[in-house]
Amino acid sequence: MLSILIPVYNYNVFPLVLELKRQADNLGIEYEILAQDDFSQNFANENTQINTLENCSFSINTGNLGRGRNINLLCSKSKYNFILIMEADALPENEFYLKNYIELLSNSTSVIFGGVKYPDIVPSKEKILRWKYGLKRESKSLNQRLQNNYDFVFTWNLILKKEIILQFPFPEFIKDYGYEDLIFINNLRLNSIPVSHTENLLIHYNNENSIDFIEKAEKAVQNLHNLVQFHKIDPESTRLTKFHSLLNRLYLTGIAKAIYSITKKRILANLTSEKPNLYLLDFYKLGFYCDLKK
Repeated sequence: MLSILIPVYNYNVFPLVLELKRQADNLGIEYEILAQDDFSQNFANENTQINTLENCSFSINTGNLGRGRNINLLCSKSKYNFILIMEADALPENEFYLKNYIELLSNSTSVIFGGVKYPDIVPSKEKILRWKYGLKRESKSLNQRLQNNYDFVFTWNLILKKEIILQFPFPEFIKDYGYEDLIFINNLRLNSIPVSHTENLLIHYNNENSIDFIEKAEKAVQNLHNLVQFHKIDPESTRLTKFHSLLNRLYLTGIAKAIYSITKKRILANLTSEKPNLYLLDFYKLGFYCDLKK
């Protein structure tokens, strides 16, 4: 029936597994929950408890594979026809989460995305940037997502036929942070694999502080630069690279880079404040990308 796959990195995923197991047991379905840590350092003792639960397993990779390869490996270990990809630091919004998905599954099902929600409570100052970004940029209503079925799709809270991942696996050439989901979803679109949407939310409890989030954004932009340079991503497939191409055609990249250099410290001060401006984050990433292109 259903294989639930949870790629893990430095996170205690035991509470999520307990909740998913409780819901699956109540439904009386055939299922398995496979959690796999990508060679991180923390929470091994907590997560090893998963192996004491029926139909559940936890393993640790012998080396860091990257998120895409980790999911592909989990898929190869799974035994059921439908795959549900989860995020380790998330929890279902309600007790009917699995039931809602099960009722939608049929032979015609290909890919369904359930959406994402962020907690309503404003976090402490040092964590506001990541929370605000998720709230404004990632949490989209069902109507917004239905405007373009391939936009605002994350490769978690995603249920799909196992054969689709086997035929169109996550890109394994990406080991660094970022953009394996974009390539995977673009591959589905290019091969006319339909993506459906429903309102079956996971709440994303990301507690990343603003400094760490900015550093991860820099790593993602660096990775994007490398992927474009080696023709693994079309520059027209991301807003950042499309805008950079426009600036380049207008001979304005030098000006953008100069403004970035002059304002970088002030932008960072804003992004780590109580009222971070997401448009400044956009410009920071653009300036960082322009600086890499030199």
